[in-house]
Amino acid sequence: MNSRERVLKTIAHKQPDRPPIFATLTPQIAKKLSEYLKLPYEAPLDSLLSTRISHMNLLTKLGNDCVGIAACSPDDMPTRLESDGTIINEWGMVFKESGLYNEFYSFPLAHADTAEDISSYPFPDPFAPGRFREAEKTVHTFKESHAIVADLECAIFETAWYLTGLEKLLMDLLLQPPYLNPLLDKIAGINTEIGKQLISLGADIIWCGDDFGSQQGMMMSPEIWREHFKPRMKKMFDQFRAVNPQIKIAWHTCGSILPIIPDLIEIGLDILNPLQPLASGMDPTFLKDTYGDKLVFFGGIDVQNLLPNGTPDRVREEVKRVATIYGKNGGYLAAPAHNIQADTPIENIMTMYDTLMNLTEIK
Repeated sequence: MNSRERVLKTIAHKQPDRPPIFATLTPQIAKKLSEYLKLPYEAPLDSLLSTRISHMNLLTKLGNDCVGIAACSPDDMPTRLESDGTIINEWGMVFKESGLYNEFYSFPLAHADTAEDISSYPFPDPFAPGRFREAEKTVHTFKESHAIVADLECAIFETAWYLTGLEKLLMDLLLQPPYLNPLLDKIAGINTEIGKQLISLGADIIWCGDDFGSQQGMMMSPEIWREHFKPRMKKMFDQFRAVNPQIKIAWHTCGSILPIIPDLIEIGLDILNPLQPLASGMDPTFLKDTYGDKLVFFGGIDVQNLLPNGTPDRVREEVKRVATIYGKNGGYLAAPAHNIQADTPIENIMTMYDTLMNLTEIK
């Protein structure tokens, strides 16, 4: 079977010939891999979600069975580098380069308090010209051979705190000042329209997400999550299925999020990502035994310790163990639990791919 067939079989909870793969890369490790494989380096695309949709020619050469698409910055609002070294995107988020990463520098809605602060803010137009050009090109190139995954992470919560600052937003989820609901509704509305368009372009999976977990537990109480995010996510999911009732919905949330997994299933989630293996309670055997009949699992390969620090033999052993647990009777999309980072040895990456591509004995 080809890559597309492999993924479609997996997300239907059937056993494929081997676990399908969808790894993603930071630009730094993509450049090293391109040099190692003697392939042209593909610069990242201009998108808030660039690491999920860039380097697709390289990744499919390595063995990815999926390709990513997402909204990019439109023609009239590209991400720009200012004379003072700050980087500003179309949302008005301000970053500064800090080593391997761009770190937040300031938050444009840090002083938001009223509904008028939100209604007067220049939010992005989800239908701005040029936004879906790269997505259309990727679908045209890969639709017949690979599964198309539309990335819509930072769906509500993360985009909100990228605008206000994390401390402010977490406090305001409790205090509920007048700006809060208009902000969350506005972001959810924009991203719902973007997701609907990506589904219309031919996505097989819509991969949404917000990080609600930390290493030890949730970043907010389950009750606060249920009040502010669960109903908005359900509305989003329902609108996606109105476009395509067969669409499979994935949600990315790092960390330990055990209390809300039943809620995610209740509102229609199909695929859970990233299964952060070192987070408290996120044990693959427990997750598979408890939710394997309801959820497809996506991720689970450790990027905190295993891939950067393990020996190739250890990588091979652990990748096989995780994939065998999650992949029993199908329902596992193999991937690192986040983008592969620049400190990861090339040998370990090649070992991960080799192990998964030759793992044909899962029953």
